[in-house]
Amino acid sequence: MFRLLILLMATACMPLLTAQKYIVPESLRATGYDAHVEITYANLPGFTYEIYLSTDHGIHFQKRAENNSGFYLDFPGKSVGERNLVYRVVPKGMNVTDKAAAKFECKATTHKFTDDQLIDMVQRYTTRYFFDLAHPDCGMARERSNDNHGDIVTTGGTGFGIMALVAGAQRNYFPREQAMNKIDQIVSFLERVDRFHGAWAHWYNGNTGKVFNFSQYDDGGDLVETAFLTQGLLTARQYFKNGNDKEKTLSSRITKLWEEIDWNWYTDGTDSLYWHWSKNYGFKMRHRIKGFDETLITYVLAASSPTHPIRPEVFNCWRTSPYYQNGKSYFGIPLSLGMEYGGPLFFTHYSFLGLNPKGLSNKDADFWDRNRNHVLIHRAYAMANPKKYKGYGADSWGFTSSDDPLVGYTSHHPGTPDENGTVSPTAALSSLPYAPQEVLPVFRHFYYDLGKELLGKYGFYDAFNLNMVSGQQVVRSYLAIDQGPIATMIENYRSGLLWTLFMQNEEIGNGIKKLGFQYK
Repeated sequence: MFRLLILLMATACMPLLTAQKYIVPESLRATGYDAHVEITYANLPGFTYEIYLSTDHGIHFQKRAENNSGFYLDFPGKSVGERNLVYRVVPKGMNVTDKAAAKFECKATTHKFTDDQLIDMVQRYTTRYFFDLAHPDCGMARERSNDNHGDIVTTGGTGFGIMALVAGAQRNYFPREQAMNKIDQIVSFLERVDRFHGAWAHWYNGNTGKVFNFSQYDDGGDLVETAFLTQGLLTARQYFKNGNDKEKTLSSRITKLWEEIDWNWYTDGTDSLYWHWSKNYGFKMRHRIKGFDETLITYVLAASSPTHPIRPEVFNCWRTSPYYQNGKSYFGIPLSLGMEYGGPLFFTHYSFLGLNPKGLSNKDADFWDRNRNHVLIHRAYAMANPKKYKGYGADSWGFTSSDDPLVGYTSHHPGTPDENGTVSPTAALSSLPYAPQEVLPVFRHFYYDLGKELLGKYGFYDAFNLNMVSGQQVVRSYLAIDQGPIATMIENYRSGLLWTLFMQNEEIGNGIKKLGFQYK
């Protein structure tokens, strides 16, 4: 009798073993581009799925990957053009040919890109960093995607991100109201955190709003990061100033933040601006802001302030530095200002995301010509390749501060030991307005030739070095200060929107004249 009972129990359990249960993920979607397809699906539990591709309308399937993230980029071939593709994203353990597998099917059509479609895709992906990956509690941009500290947000990178969000709203990447709400959230955070004579710190904890020290003595106001942030805020102020009541209120709140920054305090009574001030250490770091680098926007905003402006004489410090005047030529290309080979390329980006370099000049230089030549020098250096590194060429170059597979983070600029074979995508891609004929081939190379390894959810990864072993060639991280200029400068190339908005702020025109600049 006991044996019969066991047999009956085993028989009753057989359907559970042969007819396994499954869940079809929500929001399963495949979106075709040119060389790749983006597959997304809801996967909060982190289930393991196998992704299969059919190129013959679902007759035969080839396994492409295993995935548990809910996001996957498939590169079925270099520039596949118009093709109808069928994907099945089945839970591991299910046969792709099972009848039930059809429930896990999604379709995509790829199409041949124009250059504008290519850069639009890059802009859209890169803007996600500031929309999808923004800190949920405060809206600010995370310092980086792989931060060991988890919740550190950056002020300068947020300024870049605000400009990317404005452009994203204009491009309908997301509704204008959602962009406004995100920027409203950022402004609310900036209104309540500790400030230092109106300036913000470099980093904050996104959860608590407390300052996160950048270094031992850098625990207070960072005037340069404040300038990058303010450049973005003033761009948003102009964008929303004539909108609905909520948008007009947001613009007014930005004006209040702008007018509270005491730029003159950061002169410490001298004829110079200083980068840092701390409640605990005062001006101990004594870092004068001078020389041609990323800091021009700091002097422009300080001179433009309607409430706490600097005297014009203070700007002389910026011009009296060993790396202000240059006057040399590199590869037959003249460089009026800057260090050897111009320095890292972010010098041509950060201050000029809103400040329009077209036609901008003073007695020392035409800044458009100067920045364009800086870009061309870096390209020429890569083509000359004096250190004989693998991976450099007319369509693969870009030297700027970024993550690095060898040393973690460094400047990479030519003529120094920091140039070690690493290419930083932000360097060339953010230079698109200056030299489109030379930069568009870089977009194509990064996407069509390297995209399978180099493209991710938030755009191109931060750096790669083809001289490393294959598994260590790409640093799969994102930094706000590298992603922001890509999205922003693509928009400036396409429409000039962000230059137009920033320059429409009346105070900026006054400040530029005050410092001896003019537009041709």
